[in-house]
Amino acid sequence: MKISIIGIGRLGGALALALDGKGFEIETLVARDVEKANKIGESLKHQPEIWAANDFSEITSDIILIAAQDSEIELIAGELAEKITHQPTVFHTSGSLSSEILRRLKAVGCRTGSIHPLVSISDSRLGAEKFANAFFCVEGDAEAVAIAERMVGKLGGKSFSIAPEYKTLYHASAVTACGHLVALFDAAIEMLTECGLDKPDAQTILLPLVKTTIENLNEQTTAAALTGTFARADAGTLGRHLKILGEKVSPELLEIYLQLGLRSLHLAETQGANKANLDQMRGQITLAKTNLKC
Repeated sequence: MKISIIGIGRLGGALALALDGKGFEIETLVARDVEKANKIGESLKHQPEIWAANDFSEITSDIILIAAQDSEIELIAGELAEKITHQPTVFHTSGSLSSEILRRLKAVGCRTGSIHPLVSISDSRLGAEKFANAFFCVEGDAEAVAIAERMVGKLGGKSFSIAPEYKTLYHASAVTACGHLVALFDAAIEMLTECGLDKPDAQTILLPLVKTTIENLNEQTTAAALTGTFARADAGTLGRHLKILGEKVSPELLEIYLQLGLRSLHLAETQGANKANLDQMRGQITLAKTNLKC
């Protein structure tokens, strides 16, 4: 099957490289950055057409992937609906939008869906290697979903589906697990720099700890994987944490610690931690949060 990809950013480029030769031929790349698209095209088995303009009337591919920014997808779908002369299967790759955003294409007879990989892609070439064993959220028309599942299978991934109305909540979950994890790690680095280390050293020191936590999560539930002060219901250590954090870090970092602390207490409670100590720790956190507002 032949594929055209509109939007050759990190994800669009990674999909072009990964799908090429796996039962699919990348026929056309449409991109603002023609130079980048050319570099991607040069790595493919069959040199695709590279288009800078959004003249979609000549696209004849069986499948069209819209890998543009969320704010552009509806506009692109409308232009495609006006200009294409056949009825391809069209997907977008947004995590937060459902296939409903492609309704104008559906109205002209196209099969429509969305396909979103749960993979962190910071570079097209590196990202092309990350789809194997990754999960992909797919939804849309039954025919489109079947094609999406085939594509995911060819990439070595695993597909799952959710109802369209939950697509944004799904994406918020993904952002929390990925983007917010990076933000949390950055907060931990900032705390460690207050001990006199520079940021690169702090990152190097903390990263193995994070990796072992991820390994635990691969084998255990979140509650069972919880370790440290909150898992032990150690009110004394929490008190010392709150004192030094109040003295040495910004209110923003302290608030992050407090909010996550409450969630950790919930997990510890499900594991049977000492209830009296947990209640004491909740009181400590509540007091600290109150003082933050003063």
